[in-house]
Amino acid sequence: MASSRGFVSWLIFLFIGILGFIPFPAEAAIKKYQFDIQVKNVSRLCHAKPIVTVNGRHGLKQYRNGWADGPAYITQCPIQTGSSYTYDFNVTGQRGTLWWHAHILWLRATVYGAIVIMPQQGTPYPFPQPNMEVPILLGEWWNTDVEEVEKQGTEMGLPPNMSDAHTINGKPGPLFPCSEKHTFAMEIESGKTYLLRIINAALNDELFFGIAGHNMTVVEVDAVYTKPFTTQTILIAPGQTTNVLVLANQVPGRYFMASRAFLDVPLPVDNKTATAILQYKGIPNTVLPSFPQLPASNDTEFALGYNRKLRSLNTPQFPANVPLKVDRNLFYTVGFGKDSCSTCVNGTRLLASLNNISFVMPQIGLLQAHYFNISGVFKTNFPDRPPTPFNYTGAPLTASLGTVHGTRLSKIAFNSTVELVLQDTNLLTVESHPFHLHGYNFFVVGTGIGNFDPAKDPAKYNLVDPVERNTVGVPTGGWTAIRFRADNPGVWFMHCHLELHTGWGLKTAFVVEEGPGSDQSILPPPKDLPPC
Repeated sequence: MASSRGFVSWLIFLFIGILGFIPFPAEAAIKKYQFDIQVKNVSRLCHAKPIVTVNGRHGLKQYRNGWADGPAYITQCPIQTGSSYTYDFNVTGQRGTLWWHAHILWLRATVYGAIVIMPQQGTPYPFPQPNMEVPILLGEWWNTDVEEVEKQGTEMGLPPNMSDAHTINGKPGPLFPCSEKHTFAMEIESGKTYLLRIINAALNDELFFGIAGHNMTVVEVDAVYTKPFTTQTILIAPGQTTNVLVLANQVPGRYFMASRAFLDVPLPVDNKTATAILQYKGIPNTVLPSFPQLPASNDTEFALGYNRKLRSLNTPQFPANVPLKVDRNLFYTVGFGKDSCSTCVNGTRLLASLNNISFVMPQIGLLQAHYFNISGVFKTNFPDRPPTPFNYTGAPLTASLGTVHGTRLSKIAFNSTVELVLQDTNLLTVESHPFHLHGYNFFVVGTGIGNFDPAKDPAKYNLVDPVERNTVGVPTGGWTAIRFRADNPGVWFMHCHLELHTGWGLKTAFVVEEGPGSDQSILPPPKDLPPC
């Protein structure tokens, strides 16, 4: 993998004021940016409301430096109102499309943006050079205050109200009321090639994305090059990024880009379609755009088939260093449950768990507690396997399996190789789950529907060119197996990237021990670490 090394300083100032994204003068590979908090009235869908911006980040590999990773109460306590915090980190061994976002409550609804890391100077892309590169950020919009939506759901013990629209680069498109002027448009020229850097920043929805009349060639996911393949639609889960090449080879006109939710279980979802416009140069705005044929919102076969096509490039310049020997085998079940709740509508509140443990957020950052040896904050006895095996994807199981609440982590030896199988279960219902692991990329060596069979399924693994990424979907009623080498010491968050499920407790963290070398220890914390 070509190495890209730069030193980036992210300055996060929390105050009520005017948003500024200001690039400072830079020397060599040093980049500095200032992010300011914004509370500003924004109008969409005939509704105006104040929205909040910038309070956190993630996506880059924070090698030895979890202090720059950002999740509140995982790496450090939140940045206090009126205070500032500087994120200093090296960009090492990465290039491609990533993103930053808030990592507390549901602020991610509006607090997000793209991070594009270019290859080292003189290093070409392993695909045709595009004429232009454009970020495409897929998101959601609520007419009411998002924090109130989340709070109401918690108090009632029910899933919060779904979003009122999806968005493309912050705009829902002309299919929604009062949205003619809230439409992202991109002008293209015949014969030219465009690289779209697509990011799913939605809180709770996996999304289809397609362009009327145009094929897309997938060339990268989660900042890792892939074997190119052509498709009319991509599937992208919250937290994931996908780069596609689009050739402007159709009859000049106006074409809709469209995004719509994928959900293959009978649960409520915002199934309305967000649109943007791909417009050939010289074509007037009066020409009606044509619409793409997206898969049905519950098209499981398309979802499984699309993900099977994703493969690492695996060339001498960009190898796939898949761990072939496994030191630690982990098997985590993903499940739902209910807690008694005297104030809730039905007397119960929904919760989610891994291996029957619903994660409890601490009141001090886990990395802080680990680094400074503060006792009583967490335990390192997270089970490697569920305490009670059962028919995970059989008939719906509504009985309690003894779900417990706790801040329990798993300790991993430095430089050991880990295989983790994530198994969906039919506790209350099956559902797909996009899981993100901070601090690491991993290889997706296998996936399947039904119960994972440790005697038969590993023989079907792809250990040659599996896709490498940082966020992976566990299919509805199925399983996914990932492998990684634990060579990054620290405390690293792993969570479902559906914000709803994360809030219910579908999360944990790994404590990766330090190695013996001088460059295998956790870096000291910054002096302006937020107080708890």
